[in-house]
Amino acid sequence: MSESTYLAYDYPLLSVFWSMLWFFLWIMWFVLLFRVVVDIFRDDAMSGWAKAGWLVFTIVLPFLGVFVYIIARGKNMGRREVAQARAQQQAFDSYIRETAKGGGGTSSVDELAKLSEIRAKGDITDEEFARAKDLVLSGHGSGNSSTGVTAGSRH
Repeated sequence: MSESTYLAYDYPLLSVFWSMLWFFLWIMWFVLLFRVVVDIFRDDAMSGWAKAGWLVFTIVLPFLGVFVYIIARGKNMGRREVAQARAQQQAFDSYIRETAKGGGGTSSVDELAKLSEIRAKGDITDEEFARAKDLVLSGHGSGNSSTGVTAGSRH
């Protein structure tokens, strides 16, 4: 038999389990380390020197630094994360509201199209159309009744 075949015999199932466990713990360690570093930068209550101190502590002595940080400041890590998520959600909601509010009105192109339809029906004269068009193009007209002319004004 070749050496690769013997490797399968020399690496039993329990060793595979332990290898997978150590690999998982290694990945979780890096996740925890990155969460601590992100939390150090996220905390607005901490001064720049304190942030630098914690960062150096977690980089120079990573295991000790992360565990001491979690013991000393871990209680508020979740609160800071939730506060940031709420702030992001509020910013997103206000952006959506502003975008929806700004896009909900009629544009000058829409108003000119409506004026053209009213003139084509014969409800307004060419002179009234020209005055209303000037109002729309100058920006003074907004909304549906910005032209100052109603559809039934000539009846």
